[in-house]
Amino acid sequence: MTPIIAPVQTPGLAPAKDAALREAAQKLEATFLAEMLKAAGLGKSRDSFGGGAGEDQFGSFLVQEQAMLMVRAGGIGLSEALFETLKERENE
Repeated sequence: MTPIIAPVQTPGLAPAKDAALREAAQKLEATFLAEMLKAAGLGKSRDSFGGGAGEDQFGSFLVQEQAMLMVRAGGIGLSEALFETLKERENE
């Protein structure tokens, strides 16, 4: 029976860097998705029974939050690709 060898990690610093890189990648994917949602017409005020100026001003916050929720639910895979690329670049 071969013993299982656990991978060696540098204590303290690596998980914090990974978390920061992952967060940056997720924010970038959320921004991309928010722009795609805006282009699709999400967040535009309706002609009838609209929310007026308040809806126009705060609609972008709603779209951004919906995009972030999409990313947290799995997104389109862009954040994972960005994370891996940033991680490789950081290790060079």
